[in-house]
Amino acid sequence: MKLATAMLAAVMSDSAVHGQVVHGWAKFRRDARAFMDVLDDYGFDIGHYHISVFNAAKMVLVVVAMFMIARLGSRIARHLFSRMTSLDSAQQVLGEKLVSLAVWVFAFLLGIDLLGISLTALTVFSGAFGLAIGFGLQKTFGNLIAGIILLMDRSIKPGDVIAVNDGKGSSFGQVRKIGIRAVSVATRDNREYLIPNENLMTSQVENWSYSSREVSIQIPVGIAYGSDIDLAERLMLEAARGANRVLADRPPGVLLSAFGPNSIDMVIVCWIGDPEEGVGNVRSEVLKRVWHLFRENGIEIPYPQQDVSLKDSEGLRRLADALAARHEARDQPEPAGQDD
Repeated sequence: MKLATAMLAAVMSDSAVHGQVVHGWAKFRRDARAFMDVLDDYGFDIGHYHISVFNAAKMVLVVVAMFMIARLGSRIARHLFSRMTSLDSAQQVLGEKLVSLAVWVFAFLLGIDLLGISLTALTVFSGAFGLAIGFGLQKTFGNLIAGIILLMDRSIKPGDVIAVNDGKGSSFGQVRKIGIRAVSVATRDNREYLIPNENLMTSQVENWSYSSREVSIQIPVGIAYGSDIDLAERLMLEAARGANRVLADRPPGVLLSAFGPNSIDMVIVCWIGDPEEGVGNVRSEVLKRVWHLFRENGIEIPYPQQDVSLKDSEGLRRLADALAARHEARDQPEPAGQDD
């Protein structure tokens, strides 16, 4: 009997608490509705539309919420695709861009639906908006589509080493990021170029690591006429093999390129597998080794020289005779007993 009484009391207590919660929630809803009605009263009408403080606040909240949802969705997509090790870097970036674009479109349509904006009401606005896209945003959308195409055909992907024209010449850099508008390329001197995606689509691009990361380096060397060519070739091969970054599985070679006006021109051809680390340091190391080996083995690196031939003539003979007479007069001793 006591147990039944206790259970009945507990049930009645829970019912009372539930009733208080329901009553409090109903009161909160009435107060919130009254507050929204007050905010809705402060406004004005334009045609069939009522613009008020409540509608403006609702629009701001919806826009901020949709923006945050789209940003969160993009970050989640970036995190998920970065963990998919079965995909290469280009496929990861492409998947991330497509999912992010879909998330932003979904957030835009959801925001329109929450705001109660009818798509048919945007018919007039869509014409002006399309005209603005055609003139003002043409490059932006062109770069967006070009970036997606670059990622789809994998002609340029993050990590590739491409040649960049900096206005003074062609320098190489590594692709850091393929964005919506531009590709970020970092050079060895820590300069970063932002190249529009359309430029990479419409112009010729030198990609050093498109199909293979192995890159050849050509190092010209000149030796003096009369030198032992075979010995010089062996020394140049030894210098190239001793460089740290030169590949051993693709042995270097030496080519005789030309008989120049001052030297016998030869070229050392060697291969590296990490072009993003630069080529100037490899060339410098090989040339230093060549210099020391040439000095140790008597191979001369010539200076520029020219032979001058004088054509025989009467005037040239007179000049030679005058110079000889002056030289003889200077060498004759002075007579004794004469004072200045």
